[in-house]
Amino acid sequence: MPFTARERWLVRFLNVYPPYLGAGVRARAVDEGGRRAIEVEMRLRWWNRNYVGTHFGGSLASMCDPHFMLLLLWELGPEYLVWDKAATIRYRKPGRGTVRARFAIPAARVEEIRRATAGGGKVEPVFETAVVDDSGEVVAEVEKLLWVRRKDASRTAPPAP
Repeated sequence: MPFTARERWLVRFLNVYPPYLGAGVRARAVDEGGRRAIEVEMRLRWWNRNYVGTHFGGSLASMCDPHFMLLLLWELGPEYLVWDKAATIRYRKPGRGTVRARFAIPAARVEEIRRATAGGGKVEPVFETAVVDDSGEVVAEVEKLLWVRRKDASRTAPPAP
């Protein structure tokens, strides 16, 4: 399903959201053959580089934060609760220049989550993406753990980690 106007607005809003604005992160919504994807990029600037002149690790982690949660929430619809539960980032090489990451969830994965939560249970899917530099080399690998349950199955938030 393509992005709704509200979803596109939210992705555009991320570009002026203070943590993203301060880090220099730019996000854009991408429709790919009826599927949603979000692409983010961050140029190396004096305000987002660390002591040794490469991308600050916290900025690399934050540029990857909400996207899988938002995409899954939009794909599943309003009858589901979706929460970020945990994140892991593994730095592979120093980030220089512009770095990018792409977030998309295959339709088969969405259906797998629907089936797993159909009986009222929760599921904790893991999603992965890579942050790459201009030459396509992996700068960091990001893993996100989400928490998903149908709203009618429970009215509570996920337990604290």
